[in-house]
Amino acid sequence: MRPIAALAAGALAAAGLAACGGGDSGGSGSGPGYGAAIDKIVNQSDKKGGTLRLAMSDDFDAPDPGNQYYAWDQNFSRLYGRGLMTFKPAAGKDSLNVIPDLATAPGQMADGGKTWTYKLRTGVKYDDGTTVTSKDVKYAVERSNFTDELQLGPKYFKTYLVDNKPAYKGPYKDKSDEGLKSIETPDDNTIVFHLSKPFAEFDYLVAMSQTIPVPKAKDTGLKYESSIVSSGPYKVDNYTRGKSMTLSRNPNWDPSTDPIRKALPDRIELQLKQNADDIDNRLLAGSLDMDVAGVGVQSGTQPKVLTPQQKPYTDNPIQGYLRFMSLNQHVKPLDNIHCRIAVQYATDKVAAQTAYGGPLAGGDVATTILPPSVAGYRKFDLYPQKQASGGNGLDQATLAKAKQELAACGQPNGFSTKISARSDRPKEVAMAQAIQQGLKKVGINVSIVQWPAGDYFNKYVGVPNYVHQHGVGMMLMAWAADWPTGYGFLSQIVDGRAIKPSGGNNLAEEDNPKVNDALDQAIANPDKAARMKAYGDIDQMVMQDAVEVPLIYAKALLYRPKRVTNVGITMGYGGMYDYLNMGVEK
Repeated sequence: MRPIAALAAGALAAAGLAACGGGDSGGSGSGPGYGAAIDKIVNQSDKKGGTLRLAMSDDFDAPDPGNQYYAWDQNFSRLYGRGLMTFKPAAGKDSLNVIPDLATAPGQMADGGKTWTYKLRTGVKYDDGTTVTSKDVKYAVERSNFTDELQLGPKYFKTYLVDNKPAYKGPYKDKSDEGLKSIETPDDNTIVFHLSKPFAEFDYLVAMSQTIPVPKAKDTGLKYESSIVSSGPYKVDNYTRGKSMTLSRNPNWDPSTDPIRKALPDRIELQLKQNADDIDNRLLAGSLDMDVAGVGVQSGTQPKVLTPQQKPYTDNPIQGYLRFMSLNQHVKPLDNIHCRIAVQYATDKVAAQTAYGGPLAGGDVATTILPPSVAGYRKFDLYPQKQASGGNGLDQATLAKAKQELAACGQPNGFSTKISARSDRPKEVAMAQAIQQGLKKVGINVSIVQWPAGDYFNKYVGVPNYVHQHGVGMMLMAWAADWPTGYGFLSQIVDGRAIKPSGGNNLAEEDNPKVNDALDQAIANPDKAARMKAYGDIDQMVMQDAVEVPLIYAKALLYRPKRVTNVGITMGYGGMYDYLNMGVEK
């Protein structure tokens, strides 16, 4: 997620954004214009007060910044937490840049990219009045990466920090005050990271929510999500899983230490587990201000927001997400590459695209894992498909290739397995149904299993033992880059070292040593052009393993009610609205 490759990624994103219409009014309404928030902040205001009303169809994976991974979670948690760096609160390509937040400046690199030093701002306080220190940032990294309890977020730091000898067992088991030797805190405002190998994009990594400070004395493990200590302009008054979260002003937040947050609303209310269609209706009625999921309005709402009166309040950005289907290599018969290639050919991507909303609200048909908005993207198609005339699905030549691969894997008559989707996302369920119908034409029979988004990764598809025991061979998901380069996109979904006992994102359990080594070599290379080429090579390498079926490069039809101020699309968090400086007209 940050500055080293932001220009390259920004150029690609800008090209796509221009195609979305920019500030075209698109209708006779009085709004700022269709697509206006894609490349600029609209309805700008410095007026304070009021309540910002938000809703979500499910729940956080976790509101604890050290135990979360959804893009919207990390975007939202910046309201109550401050990491070392963060994405710039801007719109379009400018939002791909990371800027200092808790830190005073980007990291100082030494030792060829293996040592990174950050200075913290002075005078930053928690909501209880105590002062934020570098030791709190160190502790936040330790708890998020080295405990058995917090498994939902990535483990980049654990992978790249110099190992302690003997191996560090995490702050819940290690009773010493020293903690990780590879993170030094020589004073309360300095933190130094020592890596085992060069990491050329480290400023992006420390912009993730795992560097939001946590005071050791206030940590309660998995219960911390109900008693979060705030370092941002808002404090968490209450969080009830599956119901709601309420934020109010942090009385000890000092705006002089925080040049990037406006902190306009007096109160922020987030309702959870809300029906997706009901969210849309309330947005249009003006009783709700934003759907925080950032996935866009539902299919039935799309015609309503494209009327002349409402269209000026909509945006249709290229999001930087890939919607795809993972094929688990440990669920038979998908342990055979020919069975996986058969699925590649037989998956009707146009039908999947249509089910999710078509080219406008779904996105463009995908053939690669890296989307065009990510630096390192290379266009190729290893498993080309053609549609039959008359809109009847894939043509006979494409289906014949699938049947040939089924014969090669010893399943000439097809096979049966399961496909998963998130139950609170109707468009994803519709996509699963479209894929189900297409695969049936070559004898691949899939039954659909559904689970809510809040538990999808930590209880079901991200738990290898569950997947194996229940025979879930195909899993739908969407992915945006942790930061907008090939490494920031690929590492957590195709690197074998990212496979976790729960909360994982490498759902295919891809563990190809050549892929793992290529990722290490790329991120260590200070030559940006060479890194970008390597990312395209890695994408092609994984597609040759046929473990991921790219479906669509995502777009979304987003709606911004007219009373919401300071609205812009953040590409840093995958093309949703940026919550950091939103306000409301009272």
